[in-house]
Amino acid sequence: MRPDLANCIEAVKRIDALFDIEREINGLTSEQRLAVREERSVPIVPRFEEWMRAERARLSRHASVAKAMDYMLKRWPAFTPFT
Repeated sequence: MRPDLANCIEAVKRIDALFDIEREINGLTSEQRLAVREERSVPIVPRFEEWMRAERARLSRHASVAKAMDYMLKRWPAFTPFT
């Protein structure tokens, strides 16, 4: 498997893990959602960022997945307020 494809698949898996949590807590009160996010999502988010920064450092700046990672990492503060 191409390294850039493997990175894409891994990124989608990590994002989907967060969306799985969001789907599970849909309909709960805001206090309940926050409690679940603190327990389950908060540990995932920094590991995802660390993984993405490490993988990004290994990629050429011309790789399409690198461009996607750059986009997300530049906007990381906007991605994380839900936690």
